[in-house]
Amino acid sequence: MNLSRSQYICAIQCPKMLRMSNHDTEECNPAVSDDDITDLAMGLFGEYKKGLHPINNEVEIIRDASFSYNGSSCSVDILRNPGNNKVEIYDVRSSTYVHDPYPDDIAYQNYILRNLGYEVAGAYLILIDKDYVRHGDPEPDKLFKIIDMTADANRRYDAVAKNIADIEKMMSDPDEPPTGIGLHCKKPYECRYFSYCTGDLPKPNVFDLGGALHDSARFRYHDNKIISYGDLLDQPCLDRKSRQQIEHELYDLPPHVNIPAIKSFLDELWYPLYFLDFESVTSGIPLFDGTRPYQQICFQYSLHYIEKEGGELKHKEFLAYPGRDPRRELCENLCRDIPEGACILIYNSSFEPPRIREMAKDLPDLKDDLERIISGMKDLMIPFRNRDYYCRDMHGSYSIKSVLPALYPDDPALDYHNLEGVHNGGEASTAFLRMRDMDPDELERTRDCLLRYCCLDTYAMVRILEKLREAVSTC
Repeated sequence: MNLSRSQYICAIQCPKMLRMSNHDTEECNPAVSDDDITDLAMGLFGEYKKGLHPINNEVEIIRDASFSYNGSSCSVDILRNPGNNKVEIYDVRSSTYVHDPYPDDIAYQNYILRNLGYEVAGAYLILIDKDYVRHGDPEPDKLFKIIDMTADANRRYDAVAKNIADIEKMMSDPDEPPTGIGLHCKKPYECRYFSYCTGDLPKPNVFDLGGALHDSARFRYHDNKIISYGDLLDQPCLDRKSRQQIEHELYDLPPHVNIPAIKSFLDELWYPLYFLDFESVTSGIPLFDGTRPYQQICFQYSLHYIEKEGGELKHKEFLAYPGRDPRRELCENLCRDIPEGACILIYNSSFEPPRIREMAKDLPDLKDDLERIISGMKDLMIPFRNRDYYCRDMHGSYSIKSVLPALYPDDPALDYHNLEGVHNGGEASTAFLRMRDMDPDELERTRDCLLRYCCLDTYAMVRILEKLREAVSTC
């Protein structure tokens, strides 16, 4: 057997997941940290060698030292070698707190090194301090915090030995492990083989329900043989939104339209009417002065607008160039583009208003203008989140990526899949970070992809509002 760190963590979560991953070219779980994070963490230790093994007393700090014992192997992110056969393990993570798999991972490394004859004098996690604020170049001694896991790793020693023995036995068995589905399918990592393990369940089933039902409730229903939509419909404790989704699916019901509620929402809107969407980027290493780890930094917006009832639909946009803090330029353009007294539609009030408040705090000279923008905001998600408008093809979701194709299933201009290069917020964030290293031609092509994507987000809101008004007018 050749068992790696990621495979060990995979098997701890679910033996069947490891078995499946043996036939897959991808690692089943991430088990090592970001290279950029580890690069910076090396600043805590000074000079180092990379990948050196066996350890000799002339080298104190080693990065990515590889070890193997009896078929189990690991690469230690940072290993300190004080001498006299003592070592210290440092596992670098891009998280701000201790996630479930980390203790098992570092215990596995501790087990291998101890069995190779080393005295593990310390086993530590290096995490990011979420309260760090960047001023100048990143400061490793302030950005990172070190958590002592030595006692915990030693307590798990016997458990690691047993786990490895069980894994070896499982991997040599020609039959698939009988492990059933449960919360371990979702935590600490979501298993990409879940559709395989649920392939024999009736369709649709409890796992196809939208977000109204917690995972614990889904698995509880499953364990009690309440799986199909027909089974679920008989449950008196089923929440309203899940019941609505099930009834629309089973009986192919027409769209549900709560006319009074939608009219009340529409009556709160006024002209000039603006449709706003931001794109943002985040990083464990703060990108700019005055920012914290994983702070959302807005770098782009799209703004469709109609100045008066029956007026022409117009559009403005902003996209920063990489390499400098985009917040001031973005905010100055935004304050200039949105007039005082405008009604501003957003989709999901948990994002844009908090971002604007953060920027207002960092840009006090723009605070008043930014706050008046917030005061004019209305959330277009509300009628869908409240299920005042619901149809079968939304599949229990009220995200714009679910609502838009449900309302306009045959319009290629509203299909995110037809975009080039950037199709979602994650891809937008990645593209913006990559722009720092692009040549001019690639940079402009990427800018075009980003602009088209963000533009579709606000155009989608325009069309969704049209559908709400149409639904009310025809009922």
